[in-house]
Amino acid sequence: MNPVILLVCDENAHLLDGEFSRYARDYEVRTARSSDDAIAVAIEVGARGGRLALVVADTALFAATDPDDPHRAALVTLHGWRQIVPSARTLVVAPFDRFLIDTDALRNGQAKGKFDALLLMPRGARDEEFHGAVTELLSDWGSTVADPEVEAVRVVGDPGDSLTLGLRDVLVRMGMPHRVHEPDSDVGREVIAAYDGPPTLPLVDVLTRGVIAVHSTRELSAAFYGRPDEIDQDTVFDLCVVGAGPAGLATAVYGASEGLTTVVVEADVIGGQAGASSMIRNYLGFPRGISGMRLAQRARAQAARFGAQFITGWDVAGLTPCTDDTPHRIHTEGGDIRARAVVISTGAAYRKLNIASIEAMTGRGVNYGSAMTSAREMEGLDVIVVGGGNSAGQAALHLARFARSVTIAVRRAGLEETMSRYLIDEIEYNSRVEVRPRAEVIDGGGAGRLEWVDLCHTETREVERRRCDGLFLLLGADPRCEWLPAGVALDERGFVLTGRDVPQEAWVGDLPPESLATSVTGIFAVGDVRAGSMKRVAAASGEGSSVVPLVHAYLENL
Repeated sequence: MNPVILLVCDENAHLLDGEFSRYARDYEVRTARSSDDAIAVAIEVGARGGRLALVVADTALFAATDPDDPHRAALVTLHGWRQIVPSARTLVVAPFDRFLIDTDALRNGQAKGKFDALLLMPRGARDEEFHGAVTELLSDWGSTVADPEVEAVRVVGDPGDSLTLGLRDVLVRMGMPHRVHEPDSDVGREVIAAYDGPPTLPLVDVLTRGVIAVHSTRELSAAFYGRPDEIDQDTVFDLCVVGAGPAGLATAVYGASEGLTTVVVEADVIGGQAGASSMIRNYLGFPRGISGMRLAQRARAQAARFGAQFITGWDVAGLTPCTDDTPHRIHTEGGDIRARAVVISTGAAYRKLNIASIEAMTGRGVNYGSAMTSAREMEGLDVIVVGGGNSAGQAALHLARFARSVTIAVRRAGLEETMSRYLIDEIEYNSRVEVRPRAEVIDGGGAGRLEWVDLCHTETREVERRRCDGLFLLLGADPRCEWLPAGVALDERGFVLTGRDVPQEAWVGDLPPESLATSVTGIFAVGDVRAGSMKRVAAASGEGSSVVPLVHAYLENL
């Protein structure tokens, strides 16, 4: 059955019914004339196994319900709906004569996550600004909840296998519509028959590359964008960007658009840690927020449009700096890449918990990072998120759309020191999310998969055993610098030093390197891998764009 769009309105029902008729082919459009009717429809849809994709609520309805305090009535009702169907997106529309009043009164509720978007009621035919926002909300819902109608990739394997779950997570972060099929299903048998050789599950039917057997998530990433040894070894790029997080993607966009031949090498999935964020709400230019996956894939497409080449799934094993006669040489297991300038944007990796019982459950209830795919498996279960940064907050709020309860365990006294205020506000007003300050995970276990963890108070050392079906670890991050040559100066924590922070003995002449230049000529660093960086998506993107003029100046002086 088609997913449901529920219109909650009364006097403007004829207008909204007409506007949403364009969605009738792919969605079941229902109308409720009151809040009680809306709740009844939501319960009925759930009882028959349906899916509620979007609730569209008219502020005029709340004014009729409670003339004395319509905005309080709106927020109470919207909050109630979110508790009933947390996975649905919620859009509030205001008539033209109420828009300014309602916007001012409801903005605080929107900031606290009571609903997803507030728009002006459509004022005529073909109000595509309005419908653009609607389709964005439906697209966000579909990418995180619903099975795709069209399969770009078919995976055959055990749906509960840790590698299969990892492959699904990679495909979700790539924005690649896919389904997992059992080996004995019709599709499973078809894919197995198409594989050239003895089948080793999981098998993946990848676009134009045919059916392949993959043994790691990085093999799947590599299948989409090619191998380094497919590059002509006589090719010398102007710029090699190592790492495709926000900083690396911005470098690629600005470098390629300004005429530099550019190649980007990424060991995992394009987007980095930010690419796994379910929703980034404070990125400039996206008032309704944007998922990390969409931001990363749009940036990749933008860079590719200007001619940047991407290679994913390959670890950079080393770097040989340039000499008077040779360019820099970047070494990978799949071959070498030569470039006149190198920008390091490898970011940082989540730290391991280093508790044997927890590590043994990785992929079986224990996840490093937000694990977008695993979030779907947590419906009705109890989840713990460990970490106090923005990534942890975004993961907790996304998990709360599925899980029965989400606990954020943080070693500090609270979240204020490390998390953005807008996320803290949303967490405080979400009844499914609890914050446990001064808490750390010290043990965990279960029969075959995670079932419980022990939380220890950091001061009293009191231990509490908690039911836990999913543990998501978003701990402080360590820089990925082990592949860098000895000449690249690092700080005591292993982050790359740039500009005036470079030790004076490494300066060329009496002046320090440029602001984003390292201690090795022609090698630059941007984003989270750089010492002193802001650890924010916008800051990383800014550094990526700022480094390109420095690269240009360096190349001109060669």
